[in-house]
Amino acid sequence: MNSLKNKKVLVTGGCGFIGSHLVDRLIDEKPEEIIVMDNFFLGKEDNLDAAKERLDGIHILKSNATDFEETSRILREENIDTVFNLAVIPLPTSLVKPRWTLEVNNAITTNLCELLREGAFETLIHCSSSEAYGTAIDIPMAESHPLNCTTPYAASKAACDHVVLSYCRTFEVDACIIRPFNNYGPRQNERVYAGIIPTTVRRILEGKGPVIFGDGEQTRDYLYVTDTANALVSAYRNNNTRGKVINIGSGVETTINNIVKIISEQMGYSNMPIYKSSRIGDVRRHCADITLAKDLLDFKPQVGLEEGLTQTVKWYVKNLGGNGK
Repeated sequence: MNSLKNKKVLVTGGCGFIGSHLVDRLIDEKPEEIIVMDNFFLGKEDNLDAAKERLDGIHILKSNATDFEETSRILREENIDTVFNLAVIPLPTSLVKPRWTLEVNNAITTNLCELLREGAFETLIHCSSSEAYGTAIDIPMAESHPLNCTTPYAASKAACDHVVLSYCRTFEVDACIIRPFNNYGPRQNERVYAGIIPTTVRRILEGKGPVIFGDGEQTRDYLYVTDTANALVSAYRNNNTRGKVINIGSGVETTINNIVKIISEQMGYSNMPIYKSSRIGDVRRHCADITLAKDLLDFKPQVGLEEGLTQTVKWYVKNLGGNGK
């Protein structure tokens, strides 16, 4: 069992949604230092306010992991042991800036794999996305499910996964891939490129109706963000994960209509949602097979959907207020 105690850890994208929750979780492992690299495309430094109060050894660097030389310098000067790679350009951006999304996401992962091969650090835990699968052919979706990407973002994540696996097979680097399904929770981006949950909460706070694209019967597998953070740490600790892709999800299929219904009920909103045309590249069904995660990580989601949505809505109501600011 590997330990992060007294080690130096780097988190790319650590000021973002999942990244900041991972930093919170890493503190429990008692590392000597946590270095956060973030270009603040979507990340916010105040996402780490609570973490900085718990650990003096958190250092935030405004830096771009696409810059090979800069990333190399940081890794070597800081004597980093382990990298958790969560830096990413998100799906909605890829519908507006597809080439840039592909180039950035692939550059970040390739740079880290090459620096891992060169010995700049010891272990890479790479965060993938269920979007790489595309729409489900089989339910639940195991790691062997075909990668039928429907957006440039999905293609970039699939490509990154292949890069990591190729370095594992060719150069025997110490790396593994966690493939989360749909994360939600406090701190998820509520601005441009936001997902359905923060967008729905924000619109209700602004006195507008929730918007659903398509018929709302498309499904997702929603996982509370702290469960994903726990899984990322567990993946590091267990050597049996190396060279593998591991799904992380709830194993439960939920419609968009049901998500909006729960949020509306929790916020006391009784009007019908607004239905609009389907979005390009939108997958129809997602539901994770988490058998491998159970076997390797003893993984079991700790936060149920309604409980998680309650906590999420409370956070947004407190932090956005009635003006959605």
